[in-house]
Amino acid sequence: MTIIIDRTRDTRASNSAPVSVAEKQRAKAKVGGLYKPRVPIYPKLVHGQWRWIKWILLIVTLTIYYVTPWIRWDRPGDLPDQAVLVDFAGRRFYFFMIQLWPQEVYFLTGLLVIAALVLFLVTALFGRLWCGYTCPQTVWTDLYIYVERMFEGDRNARMRLDAAPLSFNKLWRKAGKHAVWLGLAFGTGGAWIFYFHDAPTLIRTFWVGTGPMTAYVSCAILTFTTYVFAGHMREQVCTYMCPWPRIQGAMLDEQSFQVTYRYDRGEPRSPHKKTDSWEGRGDCIDCNQCVVVCPMGIDIRDGSQLECINCGLCIDACNEIMDKVGRPRGLIAYDTDAAVAARNTGCKPEHRLIRPRTLYYGLLLAVVSGLMIWGFSVRRELDVHALRDRSPSFIRLHDGAIRNGYTLKVANRSFEPMQVDIRLVGIPGVRLRSPGNPGTSTVRVRVEPNRVSAVRVMATVPVDQVASGRRDASFEVSAGDEHQVIPTAFFYGDDPR
Repeated sequence: MTIIIDRTRDTRASNSAPVSVAEKQRAKAKVGGLYKPRVPIYPKLVHGQWRWIKWILLIVTLTIYYVTPWIRWDRPGDLPDQAVLVDFAGRRFYFFMIQLWPQEVYFLTGLLVIAALVLFLVTALFGRLWCGYTCPQTVWTDLYIYVERMFEGDRNARMRLDAAPLSFNKLWRKAGKHAVWLGLAFGTGGAWIFYFHDAPTLIRTFWVGTGPMTAYVSCAILTFTTYVFAGHMREQVCTYMCPWPRIQGAMLDEQSFQVTYRYDRGEPRSPHKKTDSWEGRGDCIDCNQCVVVCPMGIDIRDGSQLECINCGLCIDACNEIMDKVGRPRGLIAYDTDAAVAARNTGCKPEHRLIRPRTLYYGLLLAVVSGLMIWGFSVRRELDVHALRDRSPSFIRLHDGAIRNGYTLKVANRSFEPMQVDIRLVGIPGVRLRSPGNPGTSTVRVRVEPNRVSAVRVMATVPVDQVASGRRDASFEVSAGDEHQVIPTAFFYGDDPR
């Protein structure tokens, strides 16, 4: 069943606000043109449940972002003691007790796939919660708007200030706001670079000009982007630059919870006075408070829209008005299109969290998460690769014996030193020798923690055991409970390969 509601009124401007720069630009935009100029949005401060949730998540996410590089984690030897560190110089990624090597990039890929599937599942269930509460663009924009209110006041005061001629009062307020914005932007870029270098060391070298050039460049780029995106572009980033608003349309259906105007209860809308009757009309009094608090500048009463980030601020604004006029809360609420349509026809609404779409996402998430857990559980702390010399493939010694040369790359992925034993099996009578090791059947080497050692091994077969051609063999490498077999070959000399 399709329900079409005609809403042609422009409700984006407050009916009580004075003519401002925003209204003037809207009037110019109606004239036409190839490109519509940006209409400044002045979101009004609102109090309520969802606003408090946004404040709490803002504090939590920013605290995690700024504090994490300073958390220490004890590691042996000269390994870095920073809990979370992307060490490009050492080619390692450290995350508390976990360390990943470059050849283990598949773990990072798996984590990204899990993050994407979680986002898909949450969106299918509850709409754009990520965009409304934890997206960096949303978090920093909220912080910037808070600073803006500190200097310029709430919605109407900011509109009057923008429309007023230049004065000392306007100058110091604007200058102070932009100075704090730049400070926050610099703090954002400054915190980011600590994830790639030892934080206590970098904070000393950065200010005296001896830090790495990548740190200065990264800090400058992130400072600029934060200042521009959160301070000036704001909703344009979400609407025009971010691909997720368009992708999320494929994740949503009529059973997805979103910020929804319950038109079955609100229509027909009209202004209301205290002495007016509620008979024959809806609960919406057309106060536009849901519009003036929206950071995206949209009217939620026009239905689901690409620009809506589901932040819930319009819910708080509408609930406050419903309390004042003595009507039940929830005219705007987290609800599904199917439930609203059912109530509009007098049916009992049903909310279905479990449906094919969510089952698919949940199943894929379980499979990928299981593979990741399995991969970490069987992850070897000892990793060995054997490279056979190809030029020459073999050497015939003066007594007729045949010698082959190998280089073994032995990686110790643990935080403790390893005593590694190396044997070559499958070749009768072979004896091994390496620098510092006599000719025996086993070569023993020590590999330092979190290091790769290149072990040079010479395998010699005495003349009475010399055969012809090529024979398959394998290195058996063991260190404590770790054991690995690496296929290789031994050449006797008659095989042209």
